[in-house]
Amino acid sequence: MPYVVTDNCNACRFTECVSSCPVSCFHFDEKMLYINPDVCIECGACETACPVQAIHDVATLPDELEEWIDINEERSQILPVISEAQAPLSTAEHRKSELGF
Repeated sequence: MPYVVTDNCNACRFTECVSSCPVSCFHFDEKMLYINPDVCIECGACETACPVQAIHDVATLPDELEEWIDINEERSQILPVISEAQAPLSTAEHRKSELGF
């Protein structure tokens, strides 16, 4: 099963996961990242790279986060690909602290 980005990424948009992805399956908007499930090769490199634990394997995704499967699929179809690391959002460190990381 592919991986998905969840709401922990919102207001962060750290891109360590993008740097670790061998197939450029990430897409972005002004708030966060999304994974294209049709491109994801399920390597898991992104999951461990995320500093706010926003990325999950669909197979082990908690029930309360299942909506993110559809959100990632839908958003990744219409947003541009991001294949290189970028600076996180200006709100990223504050959001990371709020999340307890």
